[in-house]
Amino acid sequence: MKYIEKHPMSLLLVGILGISVSAIFVRYSDAPSAVTAAYRMLWTVLFLTPAVFGNKSFRQELLRVDRRSLLLSLASGVFLAAHFVLWFESLQHTSVASSTTIVCTEVIWVSLGYCLFLKGRIGGKAALTIAVALVGSVLIAWSDSASGAQLYGDILAWLAAVATALYTLIGQVLRKRMSTTVYTYLVYSSCGAVLLLTCAVQGHGLFAFGVSAPLVGLALALLSTIMGHSI
Repeated sequence: MKYIEKHPMSLLLVGILGISVSAIFVRYSDAPSAVTAAYRMLWTVLFLTPAVFGNKSFRQELLRVDRRSLLLSLASGVFLAAHFVLWFESLQHTSVASSTTIVCTEVIWVSLGYCLFLKGRIGGKAALTIAVALVGSVLIAWSDSASGAQLYGDILAWLAAVATALYTLIGQVLRKRMSTTVYTYLVYSSCGAVLLLTCAVQGHGLFAFGVSAPLVGLALALLSTIMGHSI
């Protein structure tokens, strides 16, 4: 994680590729969206735990986390869990291309939140690019409007984009005073707990859907979370 923090641009391509394959992996799971997402987070937390508690500086940082940062991390995990459930479910109702394109409009909602809540500013070229992306997502949803199921999937993807934008904005605040490792550990742990609760509320057992869910969750954890979201 320290290498990532010192050389973020060198690993940007790896992060993009890791996130890009997640939609394809999800399609191979036979389990409900919440179950697949829960496995993703459980594997991720399992892999990160030795890295956090096996390093003295990370252990000390974790113990020093103040109440506000802890609550914001938990909130970030809730939004990330909502993103996973909404997006995974959208892939069951619309195409991978449509769902992925719409969920990637996250940049629009991040930019709006950055300006509205964090008092940031974006340039004219960035605003124009965002407008083009917004028009593109509207056109995709319009083309899918003939099919109620596909439009429903597009709406879920849009909600997933808003949820992940909130997760990203909170990270923008917290990462100024927390390391990537500790921040992601708290967020992913919170996300995993919310997803397990969601499975329980929906009446889904983690072991009731064969081996596809844990295997897909493992692939998502390694490639799309640790090598994707974290980067």
